[in-house]
Amino acid sequence: MTDHSKDLVTANIWRQLRHYTDARIGLGRAGISLPTSELLEFQLAHARARDAVHFPLAVGQLVESLSHLASTAIVSEPVCLHSQAADRFTYLQRPDLGRRLSQSAQDALLAAQNPEEPAPDLAVVIVDGLSSSAVQANVTPFLECFLGDLKQACQSWRLAPLTIVQQGRVAIGDEIGALLRARMVVVLIGERPGLSAPDSLGIYLTFGPKAGLSDAHRNCISNVRSAGLRFEDASQRLLYLIQEADRLKLSGVGLKDRTEEVVIENNQANNNFLTN
Repeated sequence: MTDHSKDLVTANIWRQLRHYTDARIGLGRAGISLPTSELLEFQLAHARARDAVHFPLAVGQLVESLSHLASTAIVSEPVCLHSQAADRFTYLQRPDLGRRLSQSAQDALLAAQNPEEPAPDLAVVIVDGLSSSAVQANVTPFLECFLGDLKQACQSWRLAPLTIVQQGRVAIGDEIGALLRARMVVVLIGERPGLSAPDSLGIYLTFGPKAGLSDAHRNCISNVRSAGLRFEDASQRLLYLIQEADRLKLSGVGLKDRTEEVVIENNQANNNFLTN
């Protein structure tokens, strides 16, 4: 018997562009409806996005994967914390509770630091956010890359104890940074999942962290994942922002990300025919 099922689907001339984007374009049609294969793929993507939001972060596995970084810059075991949102349902319904540490988490954080030591320059905070899969898949390889770059560029920088927060929002990093007396805080958080990117990691930098700051005081690097912004590129971008924040003593809207301009200038300088 001859399979005529493919003849039922009308192809779309835009489909060839799907080689260059994850966007759902050129899906074709079967009569007035989507082809069954495209509909099933959409439902699968939707299920993955929901799972990314609702599945809990495997903290034990994350701590184990981070343990080999002790030889680079993190000299102590990560401190595991929790926001004021007691569970995932509360976290999704009450964003404000996800921005503040629970009392027990505050006590644990204060007990983890030595008040006799100088204040750290940088605190790194890992937060589950709205995608635990993004944190699980991307945090360890990104930190491995970033800590190596940071050590090479800033030999004398002091790092605060690494922290992992469950049921947290971006702003919780400001409270943690303030409690640790850090000059700057970097938050690595799972971003709101999309139908083509359920595992996207976001990076937020704040200079002079303290509770109550708005998004205007933060710089953001988004879509950090294997199929998005490469770990090496995200690391270099974050390193640039940290160095500029240290120089200008600010972050947020007053600190512009000019990493692409620097790359262009360097490439133009290297390819200048007048100097070749």
